Amino acid sequence: MTYTTQMDAARQGILTKEMEAVAKKENIAPERLMQLMAEGKVIIPCNKVHTCIEPNALGSMLKTKINVNLGTSRDLTDLDMELEKVNRAVDMGAEAIMDLSSFGDTQKFRRKLTHECPAMIGTVPIYDAVVYYHKALGKITAREWIDIVRMHAEDGVDFMTIHCGINKETAKKFKRNRRLMNIVSRGGSIIFAWMEMTGEENPFFQYFDEILDICREYDVTLSLGDACRPGCLQDATDASQIEELITLGELTKRAWAKDVQVMIEGPGHMPLNQVAANMEIQKTLCHGAPFYVLGPIVTDVAPGYDHITSAIGGAVAAMNGASFLCYVTPAEHLRLPDVDDVKEGIIAARIAAHAADIAKGVPNAMDWDNAMSAARKKLDWNAMFDLAIDPEKARRYRESSRPEKEDTCSMCGNFCAVKNMNRILDGEIVSIFDE
Repeated sequence: MTYTTQMDAARQGILTKEMEAVAKKENIAPERLMQLMAEGKVIIPCNKVHTCIEPNALGSMLKTKINVNLGTSRDLTDLDMELEKVNRAVDMGAEAIMDLSSFGDTQKFRRKLTHECPAMIGTVPIYDAVVYYHKALGKITAREWIDIVRMHAEDGVDFMTIHCGINKETAKKFKRNRRLMNIVSRGGSIIFAWMEMTGEENPFFQYFDEILDICREYDVTLSLGDACRPGCLQDATDASQIEELITLGELTKRAWAKDVQVMIEGPGHMPLNQVAANMEIQKTLCHGAPFYVLGPIVTDVAPGYDHITSAIGGAVAAMNGASFLCYVTPAEHLRLPDVDDVKEGIIAARIAAHAADIAKGVPNAMDWDNAMSAARKKLDWNAMFDLAIDPEKARRYRESSRPEKEDTCSMCGNFCAVKNMNRILDGEIVSIFDE
């Protein structure tokens, strides 16, 4: 039997090697996995050209996955640094790398990723079109925008952010309902400006069926981009955001009709009390397609700490149905992140994802925490380091302030509750000041 995409295979009852690998990782019955994939509720982004990939699945009932954004800019073009970020991200457990390069030899970097990196690779073709054609924005033709999508598919990209929801109707609503922060999506602002300058319809919307044919040929997953995501708390859950989400829901059905896998990108900045409601709105309007959230950042006043603000929002989003968290680094809103920023962002996102997995009852998610608790009870420091989400930092903190006695830490010393409870329950005498 033959199939075109992972979704097509699932609908035919064909268990692919990618599905088999995912079923083992997620501890889910292959038949159940195929059912969810056939319905569009689980996806396995896996371009046929990306042969070195280690497959992972996205779905609200599975382990929450994280994505790492990186790539060159006009001000920082060091490809070696970006590759170091990629390698560090994979080593630290990131399931996806999204190349947002906007300067330099972008195709060389992209092809290196899809030929060498085992993580899912994502891109935003709209950025690359501006780089590739190297001409005035208003001079890029509709055909040229679509040709870049095909180029990325041919290069082996597993998922693409396509800003197809901001059509002429959405743009009219945006202009009638002005925001505090306007459009903050880079891709969204570019295509909005192009539409305003040319008077033409968004080509990613107008030629959506052609994009679907490309995605079907290579099994590229569509990440339907949220051009109208809120860029500050004041703009959250406004008319433009919801109008675009309705359009994305309609486009999702069109993609599924051609067996193309889809995920939906979600809100950026949002008050904490609106996050759960937004997840429910997305699941309803987009028919249960996996949700990929950018943050959400839950306060606007913490530049330098937005890895924390996004982890708070990400944990709440994932426990309420988001499948995929886009990490945010401390450098967000300030600069291109360096290697250390990338690490901080990944750790924060992984903490959020794991906390959400526990909250939503992912099987065996809390086993890791129970193992850490057992090590703490035994005061087994090496076991604690091995189990830590960041072993390097845990060891460094311990070494930086050595206690008088190895079975304590420098905060509690002989006042350590764990040590004293172990002793008293074992029938020993606890004498704090005499030791």
